[in-house]
Parts: sequence; structure tokens; C-alpha cells
Amino acid sequence: MEIDRSFQRIAQLAQQLQPVGRSLSDETLGSRGIEGMPTLGVGLPALEIEKAFPQATPATSFPPSVSDFYQLDDLLTGEERATRDRVRAFMESEVAPIIAKYWERAEFPFELIPKFAKLNVSGGTIKGYGCPGMSILSSALVNAEIARVDASCSTFLMVHTCLGMLTIGMLASEEQKQRLLPPLARLDHVSCWGLTEPGYGSDASSLNTTAKKVEGGWLLNGQKRWIGNATFADILVIFARNTQTNQINGFIVKKGAKGLKATKIENKIGLRIVQNGDIVLSDVFVPDEDRLANINSFQDTNKVLAVSRVMVAWQPIGIAMGVYDVCHRYLKERKQFGAPLAALQINQEKLVRMLGHVQAMYLMGWRLCKLYDAGKMTPGHASLAKAWNTKVAREVCALGRELLGGNGILGDFNVAKAFCDLEPIYTYEGTYEVNALVTGREVTGIASIKPPVSSRNKRS
Repeated sequence: MEIDRSFQRIAQLAQQLQPVGRSLSDETLGSRGIEGMPTLGVGLPALEIEKAFPQATPATSFPPSVSDFYQLDDLLTGEERATRDRVRAFMESEVAPIIAKYWERAEFPFELIPKFAKLNVSGGTIKGYGCPGMSILSSALVNAEIARVDASCSTFLMVHTCLGMLTIGMLASEEQKQRLLPPLARLDHVSCWGLTEPGYGSDASSLNTTAKKVEGGWLLNGQKRWIGNATFADILVIFARNTQTNQINGFIVKKGAKGLKATKIENKIGLRIVQNGDIVLSDVFVPDEDRLANINSFQDTNKVLAVSRVMVAWQPIGIAMGVYDVCHRYLKERKQFGAPLAALQINQEKLVRMLGHVQAMYLMGWRLCKLYDAGKMTPGHASLAKAWNTKVAREVCALGRELLGGNGILGDFNVAKAFCDLEPIYTYEGTYEVNALVTGREVTGIASIKPPVSSRNKRS
């Protein structure tokens, strides 16, 4: 009977609150509950992870790098190691302590942009115009080291540098380079890269966004989807089909342009910090001076993708390195049955399997960069590295998730975040399947990406 009376009191209170749009919230109940009923912790903040689970160190204090089992550092020059170490120290000290909270809220850490600017890595391989002019391996190492701590930050910088800036650096006029690249290199401006559309992802060359020539410039109409940095980019590199030539051209669209709308894609489970957006272009006017001078077909766009695919092949390397480092420390700190988890044979086998994958991925990435430098890299080389590295990194993350047990689903220990962040990377810059078919075309001489036209369609 006492329970029945309690439920009646709750129902009466709820009915009283409904007219004013209120609910049974912490504010309503307070810490004492309803008429003295216990609240079972309502309104209490969560314990800090260090207090809730003192037996292992969270990723806010990122572990040292311990994955270089075969001493692959010997493959790097002194300058490449120095660049790598500088970025690693920055990510561990400035990013690791704060990034999990931003990931949980799906917010971008704008406070980090000036700090990234001081690293002097924006612009990557571009020479001059305030850019660092790094080797492709140095740029790849930067990408991996950022991804080791946070893949979203890596994606932000990769979109800005290896897509937006590189398109300008490779395919713009000299006047456009001098005007656009310096503020992008300083990160005073941020860029995004608009190729993918709602109806055209893997089949990007069939894009529908149009560019119509008018007096003094061009009118752009269409939609773009999944565009990283779209919601806050100052410079939008947009690809559209020239209505006169039917070829793909490139354009610079400025933030705030009339007819431009960019909205955030919500509810992502991976790369939550990256502000992917839907872009709508409604009669957006682009002056002639902002049409990118040397993009006249999709083949020109592919020149940029060849470099960016090298960079994205290094993202899973960095992610896997970070997961291994966290698991290595965790297994030595966490104890069960009176011994560290590292003392169990099955855990050692999983850890060693992860280590083997990390070393193999690194070697493939290193060789890919050397092929690029020698002018020998083919699309199939880059595609195989991207496809295979992301596939193997998925296993590394899955094993790491197993090794951490319940903590493997918490962002506090990095592995769960890395596990989720790898999923969009597995898909973007060419899905696993499309990249496999690009390589398959090279090794067999037979193209199979586009499905064959059926005999019925041929007759019609």
C-alpha cells in the first residue's frame, strides 16, 4: 500500500508540472527526491575516471610510443624524426588532455587552431607561399602522429592541407596561389574540399553540381555532402560541371557567399569532432578570378587525390600505433587474479598480433612514400595501401577493444574513440572495395569498378 501511495504522489506531481512544460528533472526533484524518497544519485556528477578506476591511466595522459619493435626509426632522416617528435610532443601535451570531451560533445576544439598554426605543418608538401615544403614522408608522419592521439584532428588538417590547400598549390594560377595560400598556411583561414555529392560518392566523376558561365564569372548550383570543415571553412574548393564543356572545373567559394548554405551532419558515431557538412549552392556567383585556372577535367582532380590517398593511408597507421600504446600500458597496469593482464598468454598473443600489424602497415606506408618520391607510384599502389591499412587497423582496434574489457567502450581510454573513428576512414577517400578494384585493375588489366551494362539496356 505504501508503494501505491508513493506512485500516486509521483503521478500527482507530474500532472501539476505538465501545464508549464516542466518534467521530473534534477532541478525539480533536488537532492532529497519527492517527499523524502531517495533519488539514487540523481543530480550527482560522474566521478572523474582517475577516481572511478584508479588501476589504469586514462588517455588524457597519453602513453609513450612503444610500437617501433623493428627500429623503423632508422629509415627516417634526422629532419623527419625531429618533425615527428615535435608533433608527437604537441599532441600528447596539448591535445590528449582535452580531446575526449570534445569528441563526446561532437564539437570542434577551435582553441587548438592557433596552436596547430605554431607547429608550422599546414601546407604540408607545398613549397613557398609560407608553407613548410616538407617531404611527402614528413607530411605523412605528421598525419600519423596527429591520428595517433586523435583521428578527428588529423582529418581536419588533412582536409585543409592535403585537399584544399594542395588543390590550390597544384592547380591554381600563380596569382591565386599568392593570394590564397599564405593565410591558409598560417591557419588564419581554413579550407574545405567539395567533391562528394548526395548521389555521387564512389562515382564522384559523375557529379551533378553545375557551373554556368555568366558575365564576369560563374553561377554554381548543386549540393555537396560529407564535406569536412564545411561549417566553418573560409575557403571552399568546389568542383562543378561546366555546362558548356560538360567537364569538371574547380572554383573558390568564399565563406558567406550569397546563396551558399552549409549545415552540420549530426549523429555520427565516428570522427565526431570533424564538422562534416551538407553544402547547398543556389546561384552562388564566383568571379572569374576565383575559377581555379588548371582544373579542366576530372583527371586534374585525380592529381590531388593521388597525394591525399598517400596521406589517408597513414591515418590508420597512426590510429593503430595509438591503440597499441594504450593497450601496452593498460595490460601492465591493470591486475586481475593477482597478476597484471599482461601475464596472461591470450593477452600477450593479441598484443603481439597488434604489434605485427602496426609494423607491417608502417613499412607499406614508408615504401609508398618512397615510390611517390621516385615518380614510380601508381594509383594501384596508393589504393592498396589505403585499403589494406584501414582493414588491418580495424583488427588492431577490435583487439584493443577486447583487451580493455569494459573500459574498451569508454572514450577515456582512447580505444573506443579510435575504434569508432576508424570506420569513416575505412570508407572515405575511396571505400575498401573501390580501392581494391583500383589495384585489381592494375594487376589484371581488367576494369571492374562500374557494373557492366545489361543486355536489356544495350538493346533499349
